[in-house]
Amino acid sequence: MTLHLYIARRFLRAFLFVLLALSAIYLLLDAVENIRRFGAGIGFAGILHLALLNLPGAMYQLLPLVTILATLLMFLALSRSSEMVVTRAAGRPALITLMAPAAVMFLLGLLALLVVNPIVAATSREHARLTSRLAGSDVSVVSVSSEGIWLRQGDWSGQTVIRAESTSPDGLTLGNVSFFSFSPEGVPQARINAAEARLEEGRWALRDAKRWDLGDLSNPERGATRYKRYWLASSLTPDRLQGSFDEPSAIAIWDLPDFIAQLEQAGFSPRRHRVWFQSQLASPLFLMAMVLLGAAFTMRHTRLGRTGLMALLALLFGFGIYFIRNFATILGENGQIPVPVAAWTPPVAAILLALGIILNLEDG
Repeated sequence: MTLHLYIARRFLRAFLFVLLALSAIYLLLDAVENIRRFGAGIGFAGILHLALLNLPGAMYQLLPLVTILATLLMFLALSRSSEMVVTRAAGRPALITLMAPAAVMFLLGLLALLVVNPIVAATSREHARLTSRLAGSDVSVVSVSSEGIWLRQGDWSGQTVIRAESTSPDGLTLGNVSFFSFSPEGVPQARINAAEARLEEGRWALRDAKRWDLGDLSNPERGATRYKRYWLASSLTPDRLQGSFDEPSAIAIWDLPDFIAQLEQAGFSPRRHRVWFQSQLASPLFLMAMVLLGAAFTMRHTRLGRTGLMALLALLFGFGIYFIRNFATILGENGQIPVPVAAWTPPVAAILLALGIILNLEDG
């Protein structure tokens, strides 16, 4: 138990060192990028604020790299000091020695999933809102809730808020839809209800519509007009509408199941969010696989030579598994493989690969 605690502390120190080093480098680079994009008009405090908001999301994505670098750093240090030789001489097999760092990384992965992920979602949304405001563009025009689908479009003449109860799978046809038009000053101008609205090039094509003029609020029903066909100008495009949902990474892991259910109820395909949700649940296993892969090539004594080559091989294998994971995610989002296969196969395969290498190099 004492040896396990010692190795766990060494790994935790190496992990924190790598995490802080990469955070400092990324913070500096992101601050320079913010200066390039927005100039000095927002001030140093504004630039630093944007960089700090973006930092949690970036480090969360870089956790696999941080993990494998921390593993290489720790085991190379243990090998140079001959501590790995002592553990082997004491009768400790390689797999037993790996239990401590693997367990620590699994717990850190759970902590990142349950605590850091919601923080990342909140900071990512705030960062997107601030950068979009500084750039003069909209963050998102679509929102899904238990009340239905909400959209927003606008131009120099004012804003229009759209609410629909249902939608087609491609998101371009809305059912039981209402349009609320506002002037640039925010004054209500008109309301339009329609049985169906189809987004075409530069306009909404409405069927069975009814329009109320809200200029005279004394009795809007008296001036209401019905139309079999009605067309309403739109600044939205099909590409912008279909790609305007919040990224799955901007939704906290606790809120994803409800959001997926709302997407299904609204008629949108939640496959991309399902794949993200499952891959996040599998992330502690994936991080543990990075520890095993890094240790598989660096547990040997440095006197055996080719230390640099073995460390390079560990990094290449790590990047390879990371690429396969992203490739499987894309296949899952496109529906070419089942969602559980896309999310859980890469970490399980990486663990089995690492165990095979360890058993071959250490006990083979």
